[in-house]
Amino acid sequence: MFRRKSIITVLAASMILSSGVVYAQTNGAPNAQSDTAFDNKVIKKINVDNMYNTIKYLSAVPREAGTEGEVRGVEYIESQFKSLGLETKRIPFPIYDYKTNRELAKVDGVDLNGHAFSGSGSENVTAELVNVGKALAGTVPNDVAGKIALVERGDITFVEKVKNVVAKGAVGVLMYNNSANGNNFGQANGEVPAVAITRAQGLNLVERLKNGSVEATLDVEIQTIEKTSYVVEAKLKPNKNKDTGQIVTIGAHHDSVHLGPGANDDASGVSAVLELARIFVNTPIDTEVRFLTFGSEERGMVGSSFYVSQLPQSDIDRMVAHFQMDMIGGAEAGEDHPLGGLIMYTIDGKKNLVTDLGASAGSRMYDVPLPYGQLGRSDHQPFHDVGIPSALFIHSPVEPQYHQPTDTIEHISKEKLQQAASIVGASAYQIVRPDTPALDRAHVAPATVNYDFENRPVD
Repeated sequence: MFRRKSIITVLAASMILSSGVVYAQTNGAPNAQSDTAFDNKVIKKINVDNMYNTIKYLSAVPREAGTEGEVRGVEYIESQFKSLGLETKRIPFPIYDYKTNRELAKVDGVDLNGHAFSGSGSENVTAELVNVGKALAGTVPNDVAGKIALVERGDITFVEKVKNVVAKGAVGVLMYNNSANGNNFGQANGEVPAVAITRAQGLNLVERLKNGSVEATLDVEIQTIEKTSYVVEAKLKPNKNKDTGQIVTIGAHHDSVHLGPGANDDASGVSAVLELARIFVNTPIDTEVRFLTFGSEERGMVGSSFYVSQLPQSDIDRMVAHFQMDMIGGAEAGEDHPLGGLIMYTIDGKKNLVTDLGASAGSRMYDVPLPYGQLGRSDHQPFHDVGIPSALFIHSPVEPQYHQPTDTIEHISKEKLQQAASIVGASAYQIVRPDTPALDRAHVAPATVNYDFENRPVD
């Protein structure tokens, strides 16, 4: 068993990662012939028409989590994995929708026409209002106990803000926007009534509180509706006599936004997961590969978080890398950045094994060492949070069709699909190919490559 501490020392015997350079340790020079073996013999087997047809099928019906559309997509993904002979499992998990039956926010008897947060607590409370700013951890005053917190949007999630004020004893939350755009925010955590108002209303209350006390009333009734979403897991195991004991995971999310076709977001990623599974099945490996598609990413990485939470610690200890693909086919994404704007995002903005391998593969196959940046917002986060080197492969900035009904097959680039799948496939195979018996005992490393951090916004 290879525990997490050995993953950072991949580098002890196979490569050294320093200042963004990956150095080969085979006789002091990169083993280019071995590096390109998979590129030339296997990656060229990627059939982009297979990927395109997967996207076409999945995007024919919206796949919002918890709907029949998601089930249709899951059944297709399962059938594809099973047709390859993979050990396939559909893993259900609960998700929750919320129906607002009543939402009211009054200050000194005047209705603010606020909107209850999805997942707000259901209660009628009247109490003094206290300004707590952005409710960042460590900044919430003790005198909010028994009172309603006036909170400004920004910097941290709504759920975190609500948790921070509830921890100090607040009985309700009145949150105002950090921009002039609307007052309908997102999801709370169900502990206390939480209502959103406009920025102008919030700033007015901030000024009023400087001159004396203000009384507020929140009256919210939210109905909770439980639904089911899914993770699809397919395992490809090596010959027992050659098994390193390590695990590599390759994932994408299969759900789409409400009424969204989701061709690029993220049927494109799913298409690459399925195509790489088809190729790896017929390729010698010495490491277990798990192909994963997650539901409810659009709800905040719910499916991937659930998947990681239910893994036995022994599996987590053996996982050496997670490759996440999201939106890898958008023809209009990436602006004028090299390789269509393909970039690798990590949660902490630091390089890791996945980005090192990705940069090397991009340089080797397309003469473009992929840059890296910092971004969450996708299913690489739960893996990172338990110590697994992880990165998101995506074209950035995203295309105009992002989260729109126009995210359809007509806006998919086959060239971009080919490039992203090739780079991820070659990167993952660097770990699982038999001539690297285990990363911390490897005799083969990627070619030397420098790659840079880019502070590139995704949208």
